[in-house]
Amino acid sequence: MRKLFSEFKEFAVKGNMIDIAIGVIIGTAFNKVVDVLVKEIFLPPLSFLTDGVNWSNKKWVIREAVTTDGVSYPEEIAIGYGKFIEATVDFVIIGFTVFLVVKVMNRIRNRSEDPKDQTEVTPKNIQLLDAMVQKMDQQISLLEKMAKKD
Repeated sequence: MRKLFSEFKEFAVKGNMIDIAIGVIIGTAFNKVVDVLVKEIFLPPLSFLTDGVNWSNKKWVIREAVTTDGVSYPEEIAIGYGKFIEATVDFVIIGFTVFLVVKVMNRIRNRSEDPKDQTEVTPKNIQLLDAMVQKMDQQISLLEKMAKKD
């Protein structure tokens, strides 16, 4: 039990738990934005192009809620393809937005990890690794020169 608590403490302290919590909070807020974006921005023009169709109410009715010959079907059975269309539009918008955000973040990260690019601050560990690579290149060239002399 002590080992489990120790592992959990290490997990929480290293920031993984905080990163997950931040991701969940941002994801929840992002979901609200995408929901409004789909319902208020994208679906109205789609509805206009399709002669005012309200997509969320579109469905294919398999069985009506009726009573015939003494047999009662109290609930309608229907396939709500309109909600599927809305969910698909949501998915496409979320996917494209996440793609753009990741693309921008990768570009910023790549610039910050390039020690020769002075427009971004390079992290200390990348600077140290670059210095080590330069020293190793110098040592290799010195060893090659010494090998040629022999």
